[in-house]
Amino acid sequence: MTIAPLRHHSRAVWSDSRLLYALEEVVETELNRHLKVAKEWMPHEYVPWSDGRNFDGVMGGEAWAPEQSKVTDIGRTALIVNLLTEDNLPSYHHEIASLFGRDGAWGTWVHRWTAEEGRHGIVMRDYLLTSRAVDPVALERFRMQHMSEGFESDNRHSMLHSVAYVAFQELATRISHRNTGHHSGDPVCDRMLSRIATDENLHMVFYRNLLGKAFELAPDQTMSAVRDVVVDFRMPGHGIPGFERAAAQMAIGGIYNLRIHHDDVLQPVLRFLKVLEITGLGPDGLRAQEELGLYMGGLDDQATKFDERREALLARRRARAEQA
Repeated sequence: MTIAPLRHHSRAVWSDSRLLYALEEVVETELNRHLKVAKEWMPHEYVPWSDGRNFDGVMGGEAWAPEQSKVTDIGRTALIVNLLTEDNLPSYHHEIASLFGRDGAWGTWVHRWTAEEGRHGIVMRDYLLTSRAVDPVALERFRMQHMSEGFESDNRHSMLHSVAYVAFQELATRISHRNTGHHSGDPVCDRMLSRIATDENLHMVFYRNLLGKAFELAPDQTMSAVRDVVVDFRMPGHGIPGFERAAAQMAIGGIYNLRIHHDDVLQPVLRFLKVLEITGLGPDGLRAQEELGLYMGGLDDQATKFDERREALLARRRARAEQA
């Protein structure tokens, strides 16, 4: 059934409820595709259980010490950020269930996505504690503080903005996990995060394809939503204690920075959907498209400057290491 949008100033205007209804068939198609390609995997198979031993405390084991960790310093920082981000799954589920609903294809997807994301937090925490990669006391205190403060998405006011955001955010999360694994210094960690990144990529494809259909139905509104999301993009873990410092370390360490954000996250989605090539837009859509293009150009310039500063910093560090 075709659902007609409302009319406002001779341009089609879609409410969230009408868009949700109109996109239901696409959600069902994408859900069925996802279920066919998603492979079952078991978190416990990626954890080096034989490396585990009791910690101090009620079990009377050995206290954690930094030298017990097999991962690099930057790997440890990124792992904590990535896991604490996953820990807020209850808040994420609440928000998308409130926006997308719990019935029909939308509801089935919401619950399936939540179940798949739950595995990520399970396997990461089991790996970190079993391998003694991080301080378990500090990790738990961070978790309690982060979750106690709660989480509210910047895009909770709009279904379209939320779809646009997760299309980019799922890819950003995939890239962050993948690069963390590569820089961790531990093949076991790299394998685990590669498995998680595969899930995140499938989630990105689901939302990216949904966003593509939204462009067909409501091009002006979708363009404006994409412009807003790209310009104001923040990772969902921005509320983590000490996030700014950790993010700076991850940027210098090559986990996630402006260049990666521009080249590996924003550009692939924009190019796939040909966002900057869409024609037939109204005044609002054209303005948003132009502003998006200008922003991407400016971001590329900022990324180039960051690359230059980063390389200079790394060169100084190498020089000091050689002198030492």
